[in-house]
Amino acid sequence: MNKRYSLHHIHSADEFTFSPAEYSYFKYGAKSYAEKFAKELFDGFIAGHAELLNTEKEIVVLPSPYMAIPTASNFLCFFFKKHLDMYLFQKGMKSSILSKINRNHTYITDYGNLNFEDRKNLIANDTYYIDKDFLRGKLCIFIDDIKITGSHEFTVNRILNEYNVEADFMFLYYAELMNFDLDPKIENFFNYYAVKNIKHIAEVMGKPDFEFNTRIVKYILGLDSSNFDYLTSKVKKEQMDLLLELAISNNYHLIKEYENNINTLTQTELYYGY
Repeated sequence: MNKRYSLHHIHSADEFTFSPAEYSYFKYGAKSYAEKFAKELFDGFIAGHAELLNTEKEIVVLPSPYMAIPTASNFLCFFFKKHLDMYLFQKGMKSSILSKINRNHTYITDYGNLNFEDRKNLIANDTYYIDKDFLRGKLCIFIDDIKITGSHEFTVNRILNEYNVEADFMFLYYAELMNFDLDPKIENFFNYYAVKNIKHIAEVMGKPDFEFNTRIVKYILGLDSSNFDYLTSKVKKEQMDLLLELAISNNYHLIKEYENNINTLTQTELYYGY
């Protein structure tokens, strides 16, 4: 079985059934919107596909692939799992299992600016690992925030085929582009709808529901020195300490374009005696 469900369908470049502003904040670390979207996605999924959960198979939920720093979709997946587990509990069933597809590389290219072939070629250069023995015989629910060209789903299916994973697969999206006459760059219209500059980044990071994800880490590390200095003057030192830890965990210190800002973070750590 290989099925797909999306809650919101994008047919137009100017009319949407979800809030682009909320989506933009979500993509830059506003976790409260991940929680909101997950509840909406779960309710929509159950309304149309509850029968898929009437199974004796173990259920595994997986976000889009990442290395060490979670993507925004990881938080969507986490909150979706909470609703799913409560539903399964009420049915007297076993809770779902959280898993992931591991990836070994990263890129600095703004994915939202690419077409299908460029996206596919970009992520094809990555290497992935999935535990096929663990997934065998299970119902695997892959959760992502948006499907524009389908390149991520294409890649996941390629991985599943390469590893010969014998399981049932369900792809869930908060939103999906249905009108392929629209430019795939509409993804960045949503990404940057409310978070357009460094001042907006500082505002998001100042909110109590903020948590780092891959997108905002890469955004900050790619800033020029003046914008980077502005941000460090506006946010808590603890956040910049965590940023350095995350950058190293994802091997961003090996990427030339991020060297200056990582070195600045390192010097700050040394200055404070760490």
